[in-house]
Amino acid sequence: MPVYTVHEPPPRDSDDPADAADRFIFVRDKFSMWAFLFAPLWMVWRRLWLALLLYVVAMTLLQAALWALGASTPVKFIVGALVALLIGFEGPTLRRWTLARRGWINHGVVVADDEESAERRFFDAWIAREARPVAAPAGAMPYRSAADPPPVIGLFPEPQSPPR
Repeated sequence: MPVYTVHEPPPRDSDDPADAADRFIFVRDKFSMWAFLFAPLWMVWRRLWLALLLYVVAMTLLQAALWALGASTPVKFIVGALVALLIGFEGPTLRRWTLARRGWINHGVVVADDEESAERRFFDAWIAREARPVAAPAGAMPYRSAADPPPVIGLFPEPQSPPR
């Protein structure tokens, strides 16, 4: 089943919750054929400017190093294909990294058949979580009056209760 990560945009001053929900991005974790075939164009299309800059610098240095070593054309092609394969596999990770750098909040992972089902599943869980009462923080003791007996640690539910 496909896996999606859910990213919320940074809040705006004029955002109401309905508009913010429309701007959520679901990034599918899969091999990106377009990133594999056309890495620089794919990065421009997705506005991954820093990733594009790092890609261009790394490929330039790699090809210059291969040229300096006197590598043959097939070796250069294989190295370029391996880098393209890496970009294809890590394309969604580059998107998540860029979104995180821009201040987007990662709300977790959703497993669903398609993006529409992932959205439905995520927002159903989101609404259910918002409707639930807030639990006391871990380690917080509930309010007790002086008349309440102290808590019991052991096998019996009440102090001095007879064994069954």
